[in-house]
Amino acid sequence: MNPRQQHILQVVIDKGRTSVADLARLTGVSEVTIRQDLNLLEKQSYLRRAHGFAVPLDSDDVETRMLNNYPLKRELAQFAASLVQNGETVFIENGSSNALLARTLADQKDVTIITVSSYIAHLLKDTRCEVILLGGIYQKKSESMVGPLTRLFIEQVHFSKAFIGIDGWLPETGFTGRDMMRADVVNAVLAKSSDAIVLTDSSKFGAVHPYTLGPLSQFQRVITDEGLSAASQLQLEQAGLQVDIVKRP
Repeated sequence: MNPRQQHILQVVIDKGRTSVADLARLTGVSEVTIRQDLNLLEKQSYLRRAHGFAVPLDSDDVETRMLNNYPLKRELAQFAASLVQNGETVFIENGSSNALLARTLADQKDVTIITVSSYIAHLLKDTRCEVILLGGIYQKKSESMVGPLTRLFIEQVHFSKAFIGIDGWLPETGFTGRDMMRADVVNAVLAKSSDAIVLTDSSKFGAVHPYTLGPLSQFQRVITDEGLSAASQLQLEQAGLQVDIVKRP
């Protein structure tokens, strides 16, 4: 994917349904070139084409999600990395912000990273940090391990901090996920009673999904951005969580 195609994908993710004419104007190339780019991006399952338009996918693909608000997620990852000390063993769950955190830690510190994400493990293949990839059923879309074997492996490892991604949060539901099998993995991690830290951009707050992550008392900290409402921040803090707000770049 070249820089223009990355820009096209970012626009479609951010704005939703976007016309070929608008994409041509934004990128300064012809509509013919835009259609060629869209054909390639659709073939690679990054977006969907409609007549004269490009439409984003509700994708589990980590790389696609990483391109959405990439500068902000990079700042979130930098802050989260500052909480980890040399020599620590940490668990990093699946997700785009978590993938950026893993790469940041591997570049900056001497740590051991335990993960269920084959995408994260591959991302770290040329780094010096030790990576422990837990086994299980391979969930192809999310590139993550799930299922009873994964739960069993989690019981056998130990870590001081766990960085968790979420799909939603409301005061009445707590943290929620949209995938049952991945939610089950998160709940197995929470049962280890390490410091559980939610790492997510603020777009997830105010949404609800079917599967509970928690209870809320099993989390210690939330790292998010200034898009979090004051009311939501207060509700999280009243529930006993430390909330760290990272400024948007």
